[in-house]
Amino acid sequence: MKILVTGGAGFIGSHLCRLLLQQGHDVLVLDDLSTGSYDNIDGLEDTGHLSLIVDSVNSRDIVDACVRQSDQVYHLASAVGVRLIIDQPVRTIESIVGGTETVLKACARYRRPFLLTSTSEVYGKGSRVPFHEDDDSVMGATSTRRWSYACAKAMDEFLALAYWVEARLPVVCCRLFNTVGPRQTGQYGMVVPRFVRQALAGEPVTVYGDGTQTRCFTHVSDVVGALTALMNCKAARGRVVNIGNDQEISILELARRVIAATGSSSEIVRIPYDQAYGDGFEDMIRRVPALERAHDLIGYVPTRSLDDILADIIAWETRGK
Repeated sequence: MKILVTGGAGFIGSHLCRLLLQQGHDVLVLDDLSTGSYDNIDGLEDTGHLSLIVDSVNSRDIVDACVRQSDQVYHLASAVGVRLIIDQPVRTIESIVGGTETVLKACARYRRPFLLTSTSEVYGKGSRVPFHEDDDSVMGATSTRRWSYACAKAMDEFLALAYWVEARLPVVCCRLFNTVGPRQTGQYGMVVPRFVRQALAGEPVTVYGDGTQTRCFTHVSDVVGALTALMNCKAARGRVVNIGNDQEISILELARRVIAATGSSSEIVRIPYDQAYGDGFEDMIRRVPALERAHDLIGYVPTRSLDDILADIIAWETRGK
């Protein structure tokens, strides 16, 4: 098939493109390179089976042409990272909601199956752990910019599922939890590459808040494998599905594990949230996915442990050194 990947030059998108090429598909990437990078897909155009269009998902004519010539659409284009969301809230909302609307309209016009990568942020400040797909979402005040991203991604899901209900457009919404691996940048606040780079440089490893907040980290190879399986699973259509790893670790313990794995002498320094992100920042204390639905639909079980993940990232960061 010919498959469109919006945001295909991003971290997750570039790994997805490689997997689709390995599966024998032709891939069309639409990416404005605002947070993605050509380096992530460097060499893939030389295969003759991947082509890149540098433009925005808000460009209606471009999106229409891309969708028309594709058999399936993976929609990954989005604002990413806490830092970008805090610093550029207008861009965050417009690129998420507007871009998804544009892509969905084209998919509906040409009846193309559509997969949306959503986020665990949609659960907001939910207190029931682990998070199940049908749980209520609890959002913070609209004056707190952090929640604009969560609400925008929730609107994406509402819109995609509305197309399923009204037009029976084949859609699936995948809520991704913390996804990490080679080629991920720490530029926009991603914690694991930031910790690894600080530790390798012998710099202080900076933990935001008191470090007791917990997260579950998933290797990007597990994630993209699940995405392709869900796209081709008819039982997943019209569903929301968590994709992640349910092994929980505190951010403070993560910092210790990174220091040990790199053999670093770095110290751990705690930085208050208001110093890192400005006044009024709110964080989720725990973020753990329930994975039963993904397992029932596609047999999903994460295969890479945190030690495997750290080893891959450290190898990537030290390549050629």
